[in-house]
Amino acid sequence: MKSLIRAIFRPLLNLFESGDAPYAYSPSHRVILMVMSVMFIGLASLVLALLPSWDYALPVVLFGGVGSLGLLIGWVGTDRAIARIWGSR
Repeated sequence: MKSLIRAIFRPLLNLFESGDAPYAYSPSHRVILMVMSVMFIGLASLVLALLPSWDYALPVVLFGGVGSLGLLIGWVGTDRAIARIWGSR
């Protein structure tokens, strides 16, 4: 399943996984990224549920998109992609 998801989102994942510079990675970085992504998606869902107006579409799209990207990278991304999200070099 992960290989299929990686194949579908390969262009997006390549943005974060490219390069050959050294990086610092810790398994806790992946866990924190996943938790923060769930929080961002929860925030977007809460705004959408409580304030169903087009005036609030930008925060819903922004927080939902950032949360979804974080979940995608946290789930199928490599250690280099996680380190790049955190800016670890």
